[in-house]
Amino acid sequence: QSQLVESGGGLVQPGGSLRLSCTVSGFTVDYFSIAWFRQAPGKEREGVSWIKRSDGSTMYADSVKGRFVISTDNAKTTVYLQMNSLKPEDTAVYYCAAATSDFLSIWWSSQSRYDHWGMGTQVTVST
Repeated sequence: QSQLVESGGGLVQPGGSLRLSCTVSGFTVDYFSIAWFRQAPGKEREGVSWIKRSDGSTMYADSVKGRFVISTDNAKTTVYLQMNSLKPEDTAVYYCAAATSDFLSIWWSSQSRYDHWGMGTQVTVST
């Protein structure tokens, strides 16, 4: 069955870097796009970044622009989130989500657009 598995989370000091991976498998149809979301304790889940399968176009939350980079491997079976200059406020559980239907990029952070979700990986930024 369709599956998304996140990996790469961990504990890092402020200013450090981590690379998260989202491995996609079992899809009977190609996904349209993949997004990374995160949820900090006591806060709502929010969109972090998005990549469109067909042309590689990307979107970022304002809070991570210039620090995070989303990308895919050539086979488009793994989506990466390179996180640099990490801050304590980046601490959260990070989820990847896949959408199998097309939508306008302005809706990229709307969780209802995604029909497959991973279980999440914890990222903690602390001294």
